[in-house]
Amino acid sequence: MSATGTTATGTATGIRLHAPAPGWSVTADVVIVGSGVAGLTAALRCQAAGLRTVVVTKARLDDGSTRWAQGGVAAALGDGDTPEQHLEDTLVAGVGLCDEEAVRTLVTEGPGAVRRLIATGAHFDESADGDLALTREGGHHRRRIAHAGGDATGAEISRALVEAVRARGIRTVENALVLDLLTDADGRTAGVSLHVMGEGQHDGVGAALAPAVVLATGGMGQVFSATTNPHVSTGDGVALALRAGAEVSDLEFVQFHPTVLFLGADAEGQQPLVSEAVRGEGAHLVDADGVRFMVGQHELAELAPRDIVAKGITRRMQEQGAEHMYLDARHFGAEMWENRFPTILAACRAHGIDPVTEPIPVAPAAHYASGGVRTDLQGRTTVPGLYACGEVACTGVHGANRLASNSLLEGLVYAERIADDIAASHRENGLHARVPAPVPHPEIPTHPLMPPEARFAIQRVMTRGAGVLRSADSLAEAAAGLGRIHAEAAGALAENGKTAEPGVDTWEATNLLCVARVLVAAARRREETRGCHWREDHADRDDAAWRRHIVVRLNPDRTLAVHTTPTAEFPPTRPERRTHQQEQ
Repeated sequence: MSATGTTATGTATGIRLHAPAPGWSVTADVVIVGSGVAGLTAALRCQAAGLRTVVVTKARLDDGSTRWAQGGVAAALGDGDTPEQHLEDTLVAGVGLCDEEAVRTLVTEGPGAVRRLIATGAHFDESADGDLALTREGGHHRRRIAHAGGDATGAEISRALVEAVRARGIRTVENALVLDLLTDADGRTAGVSLHVMGEGQHDGVGAALAPAVVLATGGMGQVFSATTNPHVSTGDGVALALRAGAEVSDLEFVQFHPTVLFLGADAEGQQPLVSEAVRGEGAHLVDADGVRFMVGQHELAELAPRDIVAKGITRRMQEQGAEHMYLDARHFGAEMWENRFPTILAACRAHGIDPVTEPIPVAPAAHYASGGVRTDLQGRTTVPGLYACGEVACTGVHGANRLASNSLLEGLVYAERIADDIAASHRENGLHARVPAPVPHPEIPTHPLMPPEARFAIQRVMTRGAGVLRSADSLAEAAAGLGRIHAEAAGALAENGKTAEPGVDTWEATNLLCVARVLVAAARRREETRGCHWREDHADRDDAAWRRHIVVRLNPDRTLAVHTTPTAEFPPTRPERRTHQQEQ
């Protein structure tokens, strides 16, 4: 395995989730954690290269975030469109923090990756002349969004990839929550520990041993009370990487999707998404009086980048003391709704709203993490042998705000690059014969697990203090609230040596607290408004001071090592000796 740096010795935190020692194990050349577009694309390409591949997924193979994606895949596939134009739109949306080389890689390799996905069996909607039917979404100056089933693109991509994985006999472990990265005596990746829920070939805590691990675990939307993310999106991959000593970056940039079906001020958990493609096809955002309030705020009005639209909706809600705004697409007519947006139509009607005859109540909700585990262009993290792709990763593609429908494309492109890098390492180093020997698992808890009810406490704290609109005061309150949650559990461990009982609920709550603390620390550090990070006490963008990245590591004592890069350039993913400012 080619290393991402020198040796990882001294970078690991020694922190692991308290869990029973693994009682079983499987061995492979690569373990891929996650079964969305990124994970399954990587698995298919690794297996095609002759690598013994194991896919571990938290629920069923087809139950990740990908299947919820409505809009589509952005790529320069239409007449007159070019990767250079796609690049420009992406850089504008990222507000000065995109890694241009990473974006150029995305837009250049993207069209080929989409065609390979089609060759794998994904069926995209076509126009009357047999070409791909392309639509437009926020931030795009051209129609370049390929979609499937009208508004069921993710479901079709998931179906095609799952069928291909099963047809090729790739080994899978379903209903398995990955706990921690296993490392050998030199600090290199040796696999993962995991807990398989319920009945199956394996049960309970075990280990998947391999010299390469690919994190494709999706997002962390469940850190907020209302989100478009499924229940399983609890930041497990980012938390695992932090405990392993990896660096994360740009975690303050959480994209709140502007148009989520409003189900009430107290609604919690996964909320129905109303795709940006609805606006792309001509729907209007209006207030209760029918006024199109986005007109004049941006040249693209309702099709401005998502951060601008989310801010526009939030401002109008504040001005009018309203809980939501409206998306008006009555002019589509019943036929267009039924053929182009059947999933959204069904979701709205299930909640008593008929978009054919009335405007849809909408409000922003947590949607996508633009930051994550820091990687290079091959998806390599700062821990040798550990890779990341998809929403869990920070490749530098999204900057301060993801351009609509770039996420599925990023999963495709960077998963292929990761698989190619792992395959090349195996060819060069002959690692088929290497069986990793992980450092033994600690038997006594040295760090507390959060009780299950902490999940809801964390969500409420984060929604109040670190949501769409932030300030120094709100973020300080959020940090204090998270500190109290941790202190209560840590106090019980120190006092009587007891922690919450190991289990899925407590592991997830502990992961949520970990990523919440990092998100808040980064948001407090960035004293400006940029992209989807909106500080009401620092309303302007400040390129001189803040056109740079915030990078965070976890220290062995669970404090956070936070530093700001000197420029907007990402440093190499090699571990470097440097002094970090400590944040408790």
